[in-house]
Amino acid sequence: MTVSVLVVDDSGFFRKRLTEILTSSGQIRVVGVAANGREGVDLAASLRPDVITMDYEMPIMDGISAVREIMQKHPTPVLMFSSLTYEGARITLDALEAGAVDFLPKNFEEIARDGSQLQKILIDRVLDVARSRPSGRSQPPAPPAPASPRPTSPSARTPLAKPSTPGRPLASGRQSAQPLPEEPPKRPARKGPARHYAVVAIGTSTGGPVALQRVLSVLPANFPSPIVLVQHMPASFTPAFAERLNKLCKIEVRQAEDGDSLRPGLALLAPGGKQMMIENRSGQPRVRILPGDERLNYRPCVDVTFGSLARAYPGKTLGVILTGMGSDGREGCRMMKQSGSPIWSQDEKTSVIYGMPMAVAKAGLSDEVLSLDEVGPRLIEGVC
Repeated sequence: MTVSVLVVDDSGFFRKRLTEILTSSGQIRVVGVAANGREGVDLAASLRPDVITMDYEMPIMDGISAVREIMQKHPTPVLMFSSLTYEGARITLDALEAGAVDFLPKNFEEIARDGSQLQKILIDRVLDVARSRPSGRSQPPAPPAPASPRPTSPSARTPLAKPSTPGRPLASGRQSAQPLPEEPPKRPARKGPARHYAVVAIGTSTGGPVALQRVLSVLPANFPSPIVLVQHMPASFTPAFAERLNKLCKIEVRQAEDGDSLRPGLALLAPGGKQMMIENRSGQPRVRILPGDERLNYRPCVDVTFGSLARAYPGKTLGVILTGMGSDGREGCRMMKQSGSPIWSQDEKTSVIYGMPMAVAKAGLSDEVLSLDEVGPRLIEGVC
């Protein structure tokens, strides 16, 4: 079935070029174009497209404000176009929190230098976004009585936007948005005795920035295990993302550096464009940051990090796979599982893209399948 798209951008050249690329597939129909956010909001209401592509800097109304209003009125999957700069990263993260599903660089040369490859990436991304559930419109669950939180400024506790009403079905037959509960969820029933883990590893992709914020923000400052995070993200975005998480969480979060030690209450985010491996040096987990291998699709790659944990700490780590397209993480989880480590994965209903967690679950590797709002409380229950 054809996917309908609304293109919102103040550049006439960009609107024309993007329209030509998308319509060349035969699977996508551009039903309208808008030159600013205000026009985009109005056309989203009248055209009800399956996907909206959105620029972030426009006159009259910017892209983030437009995304917020669209999510309040007519929730629709949004693909943001942004610059690969530190400021562009901050704006993109704001857009994802407002409800956008995914993002791409606005400079097409930063996506792919080959025209046919660029065309494939853009078309595939729009089709993937059409099958998604937009995220970022509900408050994270209130943490259960955290102990001695590290000091943060009042602004560091800014909640996510309130949930919106369900959207209409997409061309794929799935709902364009799923309302998330306003009330903090109850802790999931403990499914086994709490265990000590040398490392807790979390891997994610599309939908991950908001999902990680939801999971990590409930953890107490004295969380008993080190955490490593692998989020598919460009190199210019991960420093801003780590800073954002650090402001919103009670645990410490920062971008990993080569030689870092892991310790309880610290989460290290793999840097974009590189690979992160964990080594066991006399019982002390340490980080190795290596150049990104061009032969691998993902830099950072969940399989690489999880595989290194299986070798360094067999049977002593916990792997968690959250929302994301593709199947990265499946083979790393297989290695961890074979070494005796448990694997948790996010359920389909709360995943923005049910790709990575589905690959793990279908391979029979998931010991527990949890909703997004269950993951944080379950970590508190299950890790000692």
